[in-house]
Amino acid sequence: MSQTWLISGSPGCGKTSWILKTMLSHPGACGYLRLDGHSDIGLEQASNSGIDQAFLKDQIPQLLDLSETQHASRSQQGDLLALIELPQFHSPQHADLAGIDPRIKNQLEALQLQPDRHLHFGRDHELPSKDKLEFQKLESLNLSLNRSVWDPPSLNTFWFELVNGAYGDVYRAKALMNLPDGRSMFFNWIVSQESSQFLPLQEISDPNGRPASLSELVVQGKHLDCLRIQSTIDLCLLNDAVLEMHQMPLRDQQKEAIPSS
Repeated sequence: MSQTWLISGSPGCGKTSWILKTMLSHPGACGYLRLDGHSDIGLEQASNSGIDQAFLKDQIPQLLDLSETQHASRSQQGDLLALIELPQFHSPQHADLAGIDPRIKNQLEALQLQPDRHLHFGRDHELPSKDKLEFQKLESLNLSLNRSVWDPPSLNTFWFELVNGAYGDVYRAKALMNLPDGRSMFFNWIVSQESSQFLPLQEISDPNGRPASLSELVVQGKHLDCLRIQSTIDLCLLNDAVLEMHQMPLRDQQKEAIPSS
């Protein structure tokens, strides 16, 4: 029997991690959708950069994109677990489905999605509450870095500086970053955690020019120095000539590894 759940919570509370764990334990097909959510006075939602969708799709290649999968196709999945992620700052005033924001209901209806359950971090005991944070003020920065490739040592330095306050009070940061060897790394940090999460994606691009894979950076916090963040990133990215210097030996290694006929 198919089920559709709406999972909401504040930034960094663990929505995507919980969704991944739940999907991996589900024996049938899984579908995913991230909604934009709505900003509030002094609280700016991060834009839907596609990081969560790309990360989950990498971990579960057969994952259905609920924004593209039509209702008729979904109904054919007899044991489909459809999980909808919603960034939401405040706990709903009413329990379960009655607490869904009318604006969100309209989005769901347009996609022909009808939740069977609504779970919210900080309200429902089925969800962990370790990283549930209350924000009084929150700014957001989203940078598209598609086709950009990082110098690895510079990337490590930038991320350390970022989460340790060199560019403002950062409460939440996540990213997909491309490396010259074709790997893409998922970076994840929240102020309540002791350290960042670094996870290489399973899909690796050929070391032949700039990758087509998604690369984005999302930062949320206070007093963010967006100009310094952008200027520092510009210094950390590889130009075409340096990228070729990194990739040429990798291509030569691949040729040597191919057995001659």
